[in-house]
Amino acid sequence: MHTREEKLEAFGRLLDIMDDLREKCPWDKKQTMESLRVLTIEETHELADAIIDNNLEEIKNELGDILLHMVFYSKIGEEQEAFDVADVLHGISEKLIRRHPHIYGDTKVANEQDVKENWEQIKLKEKANKGVLSGVPNSIPSLIQAIRIQEKAAGVGFDWDNKEQVYEKYQEEWQELQEEVKQENAKKIEEEFGDVLFSLINYARFLDVNPDNALAKTNTKFINRFKFIETQAKEQGQRIHDLSIEEMNRFWEIAKEK
Repeated sequence: MHTREEKLEAFGRLLDIMDDLREKCPWDKKQTMESLRVLTIEETHELADAIIDNNLEEIKNELGDILLHMVFYSKIGEEQEAFDVADVLHGISEKLIRRHPHIYGDTKVANEQDVKENWEQIKLKEKANKGVLSGVPNSIPSLIQAIRIQEKAAGVGFDWDNKEQVYEKYQEEWQELQEEVKQENAKKIEEEFGDVLFSLINYARFLDVNPDNALAKTNTKFINRFKFIETQAKEQGQRIHDLSIEEMNRFWEIAKEK
């Protein structure tokens, strides 16, 4: 691993390259915060994929892409005389110090939960004119939004006492969904289905499971097994559409054992 001096030198090298690109490259010169936004979102998803795959080489590469974007935004901010990368770095450093009074102050904590609750309380004080849930972005995926909503509500004490209560709530929501399915009321089915998902996400939190990560891994598992079925069909000189459901299920079971 590199020394602190080498790390600082590497960061300085990136800043120098960014200065060069912004001055000399036709594409880089044209970029704005708005034009970079969608690219940043894409890079973030690519990092998330690499993390799910536990591909450390790709994680390193994607972190580099995201770090480039952070430097790029900071460069544009500097050109607009609004802020520069030093302001960004000092800002996050000061925030971390404020939100870790158990490290940089006299606050005592017993466990991770105490840290999370203190974090939310401090955020509320910093944003005194805003509500508890105001910090949850509307543009993030609904599953992640539900996780953050529940975490923030729990951070101020609006929470269940134990996982058994949460499971009972999930069962209650599931029964309500089944009742609406019998009535064939499409609008109510959608509403109750949302309640089921929300309660299940809450249950995951009490099981210390990140439901977004869990679903992403299940998606990957399904894709890999389905690809195996496609491969087996091709090896038999067939398309997957030509396989019977029994043949598909047989290959699926074989894929599960791999």
